[in-house]
Amino acid sequence: MASRTAGDQGGKLTVLVAEEFGQAGLELLRRHTDIVDYSIDLDPKELGQRAALCEALIVSSETKVGEEVFQLSRGRLKVVGIAGFGVDNVDLVAANESRCLVVNAPNASTAAVAEHAIALLTAMARNIARATISVKFGNWQRRKYIGKCLSGKTLAVMGFGEVGSEVARRAKGLGMHVIAYDPYASEYLALAIGVELVSFDKAIAIADFISLHMHLTPATRKMLNDETFAKMKRGVQILNVAHEGLIDEDSLVRALDAGVVSQAALDVILEEPLARSSKLIHHENVIVTPNLGASTFEAQEEVGIEIAEAVIKALKGNLPATVVNEPLVALEVLAELKPFLDLANKLGRFIVKLIAGRGGLKTVKVTYASAREPDQLDTKLLRTRIIKGLIEPISCVIVNWVNGDSVAKQRGLRITEERMALHGSPEYPLEYIQVQIANAESTFASALAKSGEIEVEGRVRDGVSYLTKIGSLEVNVQLEGSILLCIVVDQPGLIGKIGSILGEANVNISSMKADKMALRTRSMMISITVDQQPNEETLKKVRDVPAVQELVFLML
Repeated sequence: MASRTAGDQGGKLTVLVAEEFGQAGLELLRRHTDIVDYSIDLDPKELGQRAALCEALIVSSETKVGEEVFQLSRGRLKVVGIAGFGVDNVDLVAANESRCLVVNAPNASTAAVAEHAIALLTAMARNIARATISVKFGNWQRRKYIGKCLSGKTLAVMGFGEVGSEVARRAKGLGMHVIAYDPYASEYLALAIGVELVSFDKAIAIADFISLHMHLTPATRKMLNDETFAKMKRGVQILNVAHEGLIDEDSLVRALDAGVVSQAALDVILEEPLARSSKLIHHENVIVTPNLGASTFEAQEEVGIEIAEAVIKALKGNLPATVVNEPLVALEVLAELKPFLDLANKLGRFIVKLIAGRGGLKTVKVTYASAREPDQLDTKLLRTRIIKGLIEPISCVIVNWVNGDSVAKQRGLRITEERMALHGSPEYPLEYIQVQIANAESTFASALAKSGEIEVEGRVRDGVSYLTKIGSLEVNVQLEGSILLCIVVDQPGLIGKIGSILGEANVNISSMKADKMALRTRSMMISITVDQQPNEETLKKVRDVPAVQELVFLML
């Protein structure tokens, strides 16, 4: 029987399992808790009512657990387990406010998802779905459905994490040449499997098949679009078993119609199920499966065991490695730190976009400027948020406050910290945070400090994150949304010209600010916040304006 946590007050430990669940996981829960309520197909009202009587709730990644569930529980609910990888279905803010841990099961279905990717890959290459439908309609068209051999073809694995590396192993077994894009990929693992690590542009340009295994972030959302499809080899085949949203589905239809993409196989789509009128689902060169990646008997059993173990560990008062929400520190401490945690994350996301090429992120130095005593400021949470910002936008791993340091270490990322003691009143935890990356080239030359490192610095003002320094330049840019930074030579009509280029591309400007870079110079930095992402053609037009010296576009 499970040992009691501090909040149990001698009551029985009850777990509500509200989804189809593996028998092994159920048995594990029954051995370590008092009552397991196994009730599936609950409507939202029933889910909230039953969860209010439990210490733990287990759902799939499709069941919504909103604020009302936590409100009804009145603090009794200690842990929510998600039997899968995704976490978007649980209101993490409400969970934090209710002091409830949220855990998921990211590892158990790796082999199943990788195998499904290979199944779709072979189905595309040999026209299996189309040929099957044709035969069932009474046809026998062998010549029409001549396929491609996988052996000798190039597969680009976009995201070389757990699933991506397993797909690569299996593809190598089929005789494919495998390349991979992932700035944090282990070179030793790639070498051991026989995978060549390349840049994003090279991967999509030379691949015969492209398989997506990236985490969905603002930076990877619609990463395959009209512009990237235009850079691909004609006849490329696209595979996505990772996340909906990585592909611009309208752009994919256009690429299919034009023959740029010869076939696509999708296990995840934006609207599930797709509307009957969807051009994508009815396209003859598209295979769609209803999110079957982890849907094997074996994977479901493994997921059940993994999430049961995590829930039991949390109920015993321990921290599972798969916790996805904020730590259960004192609410007043977390409330005070929250804007600085947001700043730390955004600085990480910002600076990683300034690195040119892959492999440049190895050594990171973080400086915290504060008037507080060292024992009054625990930097672990801040460091984790910086690691999260550095790694998640360009990798397929979810970083949390339990695994942050180990994730960084596994990817060869060395984090050093320094405190700058300030004099004055310690009213606020921090004055500023500075992040430096050594031994890396930058896409934005002005981001290099005099010492040669890529450097950014930020502060919190009225609860809002601001970039206050980039390289040696003092700036004042709100870190929010999509930002265009330009170093320009000041001249009449320049700002209007840049605005016109963006306007012609239907890119709305929500704010624009110009800062002189130094006295007695004509150079200045323009920061433009936009509501839409400019395409490469639009950015090129801005770069080609003679007065524009440098330009970088960042999505936060």
